[in-house]
Amino acid sequence: MSFFAHPTAVIDEGSKIGAGTKIWHFSHIMNGCVLGELCNIGQNVVISPDVILGNNVKVQNNVSLYTGVICEDDVFLGPSCVFTNVINPRSAVNRRNQYLSTKVGKGASIGANATIVCGHDIGNYAFIGAGAVVTKYVPAYALVVGNPAKQVGWMSEYGSKLLFDENGEAFCKESGDRYILKNNLVNKVNE
Repeated sequence: MSFFAHPTAVIDEGSKIGAGTKIWHFSHIMNGCVLGELCNIGQNVVISPDVILGNNVKVQNNVSLYTGVICEDDVFLGPSCVFTNVINPRSAVNRRNQYLSTKVGKGASIGANATIVCGHDIGNYAFIGAGAVVTKYVPAYALVVGNPAKQVGWMSEYGSKLLFDENGEAFCKESGDRYILKNNLVNKVNE
């Protein structure tokens, strides 16, 4: 076994777990899941069937990832955040054939206690504030907060707020990387 699982973790047969991944206390990894390399799955996490996590995904304590969720590499999921997979659930109505997918782009961060309503993708390096309720698509590098979540700015790949000048140019205060804002889309400039 090239990954670590705490003795209280439950890992169903048929899941695939990458090298160097750690699964902590009381977490349940269900059948058909694919977890990449070097992931960290915190305490009391539920990962439902067929969820896909890329490499280096950090899942904090008490997170629920339901069928239909795909997280690309380097995603951070804060404590107690949750993803839904049915728009109109009812206990007496089986809607398993109506699950909607949600893709979380490379490097995105989702804050503690945020809720991601299914069917709404999150762009690369987007930043979802703690407690936000995401009810629509979130563009790459966007900073969204509140209920319902509204965009209030832009974030760098390092997680620093970007302040664009009148020419649509900003620099990350941590890395010095340059970003351009054009047509309400942010791109990192590789020079």
